[in-house]
Amino acid sequence: MNPVSRVVGFANCVITQLAWPQSLFLLFARVFVGLAFFRAGLTKLQDWDTTLFLFQEEYHVPLLPPEIAAYAGTFGEIALPLLLIAGLATRFAAAGLSVVNLVAVLSLAEIAPAALMQHQLWGALLLAVVLWGGGKLALDRWLAPRLSPRHI
Repeated sequence: MNPVSRVVGFANCVITQLAWPQSLFLLFARVFVGLAFFRAGLTKLQDWDTTLFLFQEEYHVPLLPPEIAAYAGTFGEIALPLLLIAGLATRFAAAGLSVVNLVAVLSLAEIAPAALMQHQLWGALLLAVVLWGGGKLALDRWLAPRLSPRHI
């Protein structure tokens, strides 16, 4: 066996061994970020009058009227995390929450450094999910073979 084949074989072995730790990391990322956004959505639902007030006075969402932004943001913070945590339409959910995350940062006139760092962490974790999908511990992984054209 030549040296290049040995290196490629070794690299393939390492990659294979990293599949489960990667899936565990992606599960952690999905649950960590999903719960943060889901809790924020629940908070908005608990006091809708305050939510509307905040979208009118505090959050300056570009391109959307405050009431529509409140509904869209709250829906995104409730529905997308459920998909993300379950690993269903995982990349779509992560991309959608990335938009919610970015709009949240851009809509505030002032954001505390700690809050900005939290949003950056969420953004990095969501990017990992967008790039690699939900991993082996996602419903997408289980459903994809069953939804392929040969099974329909």
